[in-house]
Amino acid sequence: MSTSPVIQSISLPPRVPAEAEADRIIGALRANGFAGYRVGGAVRDRLLGRASDDVDVATDAVPAAVKSLFPHSFAVGENFGVIIVHARDGVDIEVATFRADGEYADGRRPANVRFSDMATDARRRDFTVNALYYDPVAEEIHDHTDGLADLRRGVIRAVGTPARRFEEDRLRMLRAIRFATSLRFELDKETRTGIQTHADTICDVSPERIFAELNKMLTGPAPAVAINLLSDCGLLRHILPEVEAMKGVEQPPEFHPEGDVWTHTMLMLENLRWPSLALAWSVLLHDVGKPPTQTHDGGRFRFNGHARVSADMTQDILRRLRSSKKLRRTVSQCVNSHMKFMSVQEMRRSTLRQFINGETFPLELELHRLDCLGSHADMTHYHFILDTLIELAAEPAVPQPLLTGHDLIRAGMRPGKQMGKILADIQEKQLDGRLKTREEALQYVSGKR
Repeated sequence: MSTSPVIQSISLPPRVPAEAEADRIIGALRANGFAGYRVGGAVRDRLLGRASDDVDVATDAVPAAVKSLFPHSFAVGENFGVIIVHARDGVDIEVATFRADGEYADGRRPANVRFSDMATDARRRDFTVNALYYDPVAEEIHDHTDGLADLRRGVIRAVGTPARRFEEDRLRMLRAIRFATSLRFELDKETRTGIQTHADTICDVSPERIFAELNKMLTGPAPAVAINLLSDCGLLRHILPEVEAMKGVEQPPEFHPEGDVWTHTMLMLENLRWPSLALAWSVLLHDVGKPPTQTHDGGRFRFNGHARVSADMTQDILRRLRSSKKLRRTVSQCVNSHMKFMSVQEMRRSTLRQFINGETFPLELELHRLDCLGSHADMTHYHFILDTLIELAAEPAVPQPLLTGHDLIRAGMRPGKQMGKILADIQEKQLDGRLKTREEALQYVSGKR
């Protein structure tokens, strides 16, 4: 690691609003005798040609001085030197004082800090590519950790000793995986070893923080790469053991020529393109029930009831990760329904209508498409559904029921559960086209009495 900073002149691309506001804050700090720099991920991304709306500022001004300079500000961690400044157009900028961290007693945050200088501040950061300081006035990068070299090499490397960085904050292990996959970088060898050595401590991190990192990986540009890297580094078996268990679970080659359940799921993830959170989790967990349901019968592997088991396991996994009830419900429904597509061409018209009109059907259809692409590539059922959707679009909306409960009462039927069953039966036959008029429906009811 460099003992003195590398200072390199760099002219960055035109600023986005958050960067402009950060630079305005830096200008005010400089005008009052303080240092000020853009720092962290926003600098990294700008050097990679990416814009960022999340821009942080680092300064030697203590929190009280920052608050006095910017009345529209509030402390989110004043003891740790962090002040949020409300800038123009609703932009908030985090302004942090250069600091050195004390001991990390809880594997998340330091027990105390002392305010320091830029070089010391750089050495307490997580990864070298996140420890770059940009001076927008002189258009210079200050690099105390050889982060520029790592950026050019495409490497994620922990600042200092990886073991110490991960002991300080266990979540950094997941962040290393996320940065490596989202930036398409490699993990530095020592950093990877540090993760593998400390992987079992990831369970000390709160489920909410783990879930947030997983969400970013699954909805990022390379979810399959992220899950494979989590597994290679030993993290997956601690945070998602049910997914790790899919490795080596054989499937019938006539339906899954690609290989085991793990391979199938990774192929599906590879076909995702910036998916929604619900779709990403549905893909990852749709076959999670196959390992516990696998049997070998008549010369082939079977997974009887695995969709229902997968849906139940999905509920348990997402509940463990503290997901929202809505996400749990949506993903579980998609997972539970993914095998229904095998029988769409045999469904009665009314059943097919109900299936297609389901709240989560668009997600279920995309899950089915990915399921096919990740296995046998037979799109017959998918194209049948597309044709059906075109046909239904040309038909009138779901018609008004031919009969109501009042009609049945007038026909001499007593209110009760039986009446509801008959009304549902009539509506199903109406949707199937077997009952077309009110008179036909009344005649049908008279035959049921």
